[in-house]
Amino acid sequence: MPEEKSDIANIYDNQAISEKSKKVAKDKKTKTQKTGKKKLTKNRVKAKILNAYYGHPARDMKLIVVTGMTGKTTVAHFIHHIIGEAGERAAVLASETSIKTGMLHKFLSDAWKAGANYVIVTAPAESLEDDLFADLSIFAAVLTDYIPSHIGEPTAAEYEAADDTLFDMNPDYVILNRDDKHYDDFKKSFKGEKETITYGENFAADVRIESSKLYKMGSEANLNFEGRHFTVASFLNKQPDISYMTCAAALGCAIGATTEDIENGIAAYDPQGITPIDAPEEKAEETK
Repeated sequence: MPEEKSDIANIYDNQAISEKSKKVAKDKKTKTQKTGKKKLTKNRVKAKILNAYYGHPARDMKLIVVTGMTGKTTVAHFIHHIIGEAGERAAVLASETSIKTGMLHKFLSDAWKAGANYVIVTAPAESLEDDLFADLSIFAAVLTDYIPSHIGEPTAAEYEAADDTLFDMNPDYVILNRDDKHYDDFKKSFKGEKETITYGENFAADVRIESSKLYKMGSEANLNFEGRHFTVASFLNKQPDISYMTCAAALGCAIGATTEDIENGIAAYDPQGITPIDAPEEKAEETK
């Protein structure tokens, strides 16, 4: 018969079990299971007011947000052209710097008036921290890469654990860079409600780069998505541009764009012929 423990021993055992139970419960709780309301910040209040003022235009459009440390503008424009090739009306608001809340909601209103059913917006980390997308539904969250550029920026693990990333807003689709050295951190909780698609040279990537070439005046990459082989080419000729083309192609695959739509859309992007903010076609005509 095992020796009975003293009352003091039982107290310590019970305390240890209780602490272990708390840790297990904490580990099991994912960010998408959090039910607490976020603090009502100044920008969150402003976003709610502007959204109501403009009549909630985003409800009738699919919002695609591109985030990451590099290539956001390039990827956003690639996506813009792919969606256009697919016969849909799209508007893009792209900037490597932070976009203000008022600008975003005015843009959404203008895009809706012009008949856009997709809008693509870029978002550096500070935009997320400022609740730029408060009160909006995210159709797709696209991550180019995660390379903290200076001391004080969160590590990949801290970024993954934060409550103010796009990936906490339950997007339908999530696009992740399978070659990013932080992918193993992000895959834990950066998941689309409908689908998560990865891209890159890694053999396990959903949209895989099988080969690529850089030329003096451009670049091309041979891609494979579920046995579907196609080639994308661009006027851009830097090594990172291969990844950016593939990232946009992954989003195209997510929305059901054809191979031809993706190829033609990426080829159509002329970096010399755009401005940081591209309005929908009708809107551009009105302002001429």
